[in-house]
Amino acid sequence: MGSLKPREIAARILISHSPRADFVENRLEKLLAKTPVSDQDRRLIQELVYGVVRWQSTLDWLIDRQLSRRPPAPEVRVLLRLGLYQLFWLDHIPDHAAVNETVELAKQRRLSYQARFLNAVLRGYGREAAAAERLLEDLKTRQPSLGYSHPDWLCERWEQAFGRENLIALLRWNNTPPPTFARLNALRSNSASLAALWQAEGVSFTARTWDWTGDGLVFQLGSHPYLGALPSFRQGCFYVQDPSTLLAVRELDPRPGETVLDFCAAPGGKTTFMAQLMQNRGQIVALDNRVIRLELLKENCTRLGITCVNPILAPPQLPEPLGSRLFDKVLVDAPCSNTGVMRRRVDLRWRLQPSELSRLQNLQSTLLRQGALHLKPGGTLVYSTCSLEPEENRRVVDAFLAKSPDYQLEMERQLLPFADGVDGAYTARIRRGQEREA
Repeated sequence: MGSLKPREIAARILISHSPRADFVENRLEKLLAKTPVSDQDRRLIQELVYGVVRWQSTLDWLIDRQLSRRPPAPEVRVLLRLGLYQLFWLDHIPDHAAVNETVELAKQRRLSYQARFLNAVLRGYGREAAAAERLLEDLKTRQPSLGYSHPDWLCERWEQAFGRENLIALLRWNNTPPPTFARLNALRSNSASLAALWQAEGVSFTARTWDWTGDGLVFQLGSHPYLGALPSFRQGCFYVQDPSTLLAVRELDPRPGETVLDFCAAPGGKTTFMAQLMQNRGQIVALDNRVIRLELLKENCTRLGITCVNPILAPPQLPEPLGSRLFDKVLVDAPCSNTGVMRRRVDLRWRLQPSELSRLQNLQSTLLRQGALHLKPGGTLVYSTCSLEPEENRRVVDAFLAKSPDYQLEMERQLLPFADGVDGAYTARIRRGQEREA
């Protein structure tokens, strides 16, 4: 592979990407799936694409400082972002390589008439790097939304909710590339056997523990080959999953032999963990409203050796296939703004709009009501999101409880990245009262 190939792939993704299209992570994975690259090049491509998207507004601030004429064409702006990101955020890439290869990319894309402009801006910043870095640090204090590349409206609401210090910690968290966590699949392996497999496969790992995970379940992965190609992955010995997503399942506490209804189940992280805790005994009815996501759920269950899951395609607001069936336990893991997992959804900050919160709140309230209708008397329902926003969390629960006197809130918990060291998540456990005798 030529030395420019990773940057060519990164440029192709960045230039063609639109916030209204699929998430950039998905588009990158699809492209890499049909473009053979080494593990080293894969990491570089991912670093370039994710880094440029995360730091987009700060990079644009750097660009706009150097403009003395009309703004550059969108494609040229993307190449400038790519070059500047390498100059200021990637210490392992020499400045001359960042400049020269960005200029070459412009020529390859038939933008030779802009090559001189690109060269001038990048070399100018190369000469003034120390001064520019001081300006960038000052920007983080003076204007955090711009200094840490987040929308103004989101920073304003987070500062009001969490305070200035926690806002800064959250912005830093969102801009930090997330580690990869793996959950042991106890239906296929145990911690000792999985550790031996990983050592043979060249995977470095560290056991991690939180109060809701216990020991020997979650591992933080360090350096490793492409996970999808590993025998330990193909044999279903583990599932890639952030520890915060396990809290809702722990609070639901599904047990062998029980019946569980899982709303919005795909791609199956929580579903398959429930099956694991149930020792693959009982039944989990897993609903989702998209065929492609249900297929992914089925694939994950097959790989992990899970047979107690019954996937059903159903509109999320009207699961007619269930009729009047009642379940021992119900999980409503509702679609949400995803603000608690923003470091993993790198372009989410540029897609999310304030109006989305009201729309999502209405959907979440509907799902919670629907889920509660299928809960047995005395049964447990867990409502969860990966949102930090109260509109999607406690307010949804409070509105439901105000109209549902037979249901009681038993516990709730909000995981915050700056306080708990994991992705954000909200979980509320609700119990339905026993029916009164006539």
